Amino acid sequence: MATTATADPRFAAARQVADAVLLEGYVLYPYRASAAKNRLRWQFGVLVPPAWGPAHGEHACQRTEVLMEPKGDATLALELRFLHAQRRTVQRALDGGGFAEVDELHLADRVLVPWDEGTEEHVELTVPVAELTGDGVTVPFTRPARDDIETVVGDDGRTAGRLVRRTEKIEGVLRLRAVELDGAYRVFRLTAVVENTSPWTPGAGAAAGSDAVVAADREAALPRSLVAAHLLLGLDSGSFLSMTDPPEWAREAVAACENLHTWPVLAGEAGRADVVLSSPIILEDHPAIAPESAGAMYDATEIDEILALRTAALTDQEKREARGTDARAAAVIDLADSLPPEVLERLHGAVRSLREVTGPDGPEQITEIPDEEAVFRPDTPWWDPAGTDTADPARDRITVDGAPVGPGSRVLLRPGPRRTDAQDLFLHGRAALVEAVLHDVDGGVHLAVTVEDDPGADIRREQGRFLYFQPDEVTLLEDA
Repeated sequence: MATTATADPRFAAARQVADAVLLEGYVLYPYRASAAKNRLRWQFGVLVPPAWGPAHGEHACQRTEVLMEPKGDATLALELRFLHAQRRTVQRALDGGGFAEVDELHLADRVLVPWDEGTEEHVELTVPVAELTGDGVTVPFTRPARDDIETVVGDDGRTAGRLVRRTEKIEGVLRLRAVELDGAYRVFRLTAVVENTSPWTPGAGAAAGSDAVVAADREAALPRSLVAAHLLLGLDSGSFLSMTDPPEWAREAVAACENLHTWPVLAGEAGRADVVLSSPIILEDHPAIAPESAGAMYDATEIDEILALRTAALTDQEKREARGTDARAAAVIDLADSLPPEVLERLHGAVRSLREVTGPDGPEQITEIPDEEAVFRPDTPWWDPAGTDTADPARDRITVDGAPVGPGSRVLLRPGPRRTDAQDLFLHGRAALVEAVLHDVDGGVHLAVTVEDDPGADIRREQGRFLYFQPDEVTLLEDA
């Protein structure tokens, strides 16, 4: 039978990515509640109450279907994760006693403002795969409404105000079912449906269709929604099949799977297939957090280096507002202020790997960058007074493999390991026409070329917008 489980250790490697999914776009730079882009929140994986969703293009449920090959009496571990939005209001302490709600409460280190905070919620269970066949397993869950009050103390030690947090009730259900497929292998299609079943209904009235009422109703629906909802699935014996790169024999069965508002990928350690992350953000198999990242920035499509530098450059007042917006925003401010230079250097770009992408007959995999000696340079640079000729790109010729090459020569392109633009590698093996021979101030020589069969070659020629290659990156065609 299904049982509630503690955090499954198999999810440890995948949880970093799952945390990033959970908090994707949670608070955006400049990390202040007053910023326009932080006023419309909760964009990913929001499962709203069913009375709200259909009429406004939002969803009350998500469906994951994935293929698995359990072994023996395998057990499935599952963890549903989502954010529960709780509404925070700010109150100022009155001189005569009591409190009054305010838009801002100024303290020495932060400015507290009303804000919706996201608290992490989990539904965890473990169930034998055998129990998932037939009618499957249905697991209802609820999170009760509650009110919390946090006293705010000023620098003088006296009560300056308080934060009042209101959490609305959430109701939902998790449905699991496994169906064994016909075929030579023991394969099951696992279906996992997460549904918001809250009975809440939006406000009614004569102006119910107005934009203001729609926005107000969404604000009321969000605290009763499952935000950034996603699943972690794990088998203690057996494996899942990749939904993006399945084996040939399983492609038809994979294509028949129906995934709604979520997408499952293999997660966890590379080379293993016993964990799946099904999230509202499309990922590749075995996604991972960049090792250079010093911490979460929470900004959608975040670029750590730019965000860290821009955040550190905020004014003291802007940082006070960000610190008062949310504890996670405050942590970003503190992180940006404390990053040492060597960590910022590490954020300045990294090349994971360069691999062959054009098949066995394509360019060889680049394994190292040549030193300066590999760059072609003439014995006497064109700018050297000792040179006997004046540089003339339209008539200059150089020697490549014992043959003269210049404007009008036909060459075969063989982009080398110095290429910084990966798209140049797609030109490997293409024929090109040399338009000019150019010399740089460091004594290097470059061939300006246009690619044959390029319909835009005439325009490139007129505008002088050529592609440039070193002489050792071309081979003279025999019919030139």
